Amino acid sequence: MKIKIFADGADIEGIRNLTLDPAIMGFTTNPTLMRSAGITDYEAFAKDVIEVIGDKPISLEVFSDDIKEMDRQARKLSLLGSNVFVKIPITNTKRESTLKIVRNLSSDGIKLNVTALMTLPQVESTVSAFMGGVDGCISVFAGRIADTGVDPLPIMKKSLDLMASNKNLELIWASPREIFNIVQADEIGCHIITVTHEILKKIGTIGKDLEEFSLDTVKMFFNDASNAGYTF
Repeated sequence: MKIKIFADGADIEGIRNLTLDPAIMGFTTNPTLMRSAGITDYEAFAKDVIEVIGDKPISLEVFSDDIKEMDRQARKLSLLGSNVFVKIPITNTKRESTLKIVRNLSSDGIKLNVTALMTLPQVESTVSAFMGGVDGCISVFAGRIADTGVDPLPIMKKSLDLMASNKNLELIWASPREIFNIVQADEIGCHIITVTHEILKKIGTIGKDLEEFSLDTVKMFFNDASNAGYTF
C-alpha cells in the first residue's frame, strides 16, 4: 500500500516501540489522548516524544480556545523541531474560524495540520487558507463522519479533488474505526491515515486467509471455554 500510516497516541513507551516498526511513517497526538495517558506537563511530553521519534513527522496540537493564544502556542510548538506539524482545530469552541491564523502561520513557513474537519466546505476553505507553499495536512475525521451514519468515502474522495491544486498538502484520514479503513483510504489515494495503538495491534491480519482466520476463531472459543472450566 502507498498510504502512510501515522500512529496516533500519547503513550511514550508505545511510541518508542512503534519507532522500530518500518510501517509507521509518523506520529500524531492530541490533548484528549494525552490526558488519557496521564500527561500533565505538555511541554515536557512534547520534547520527550520528539527526542524518541527522531526525524519522523509529529503533529502536536495547540490547546487554547483563544485565537491569538493559539497563534502564540503554534509558533512556540513549531520551534521544537523541523519535523513538527502544529495541529490547529478548524474552529474554536465558539465556532470562530481559525483560518486567519492558518494563513498567517503558513505564510511564515510553519507546517500545520488543520484538524477536526468533517465537511467539504471546511476542506475547501482550508485549502485556500494555506499560503507560501509550506507543507501541510488536512485531517478529515472520516471515522466520526461514519459514526453519524454517513458514508465518508465520497467526502474523502472529493477532499482529494479539492486539495489537488496544492501539491504541498496531504489529506489525513483521521479517526479510523477498523483496519479495513486503512485499505479504503489507500484505495482512494489518501496520503495519510492516523491509527491508534490499539487498532495497530490488528494490522497483522491484513491479507490473512479467511479459512485460517475462521479456524483461529473456533480455536479461540474452544480454548476460552476449556480454560474457564465450563460444564453443562
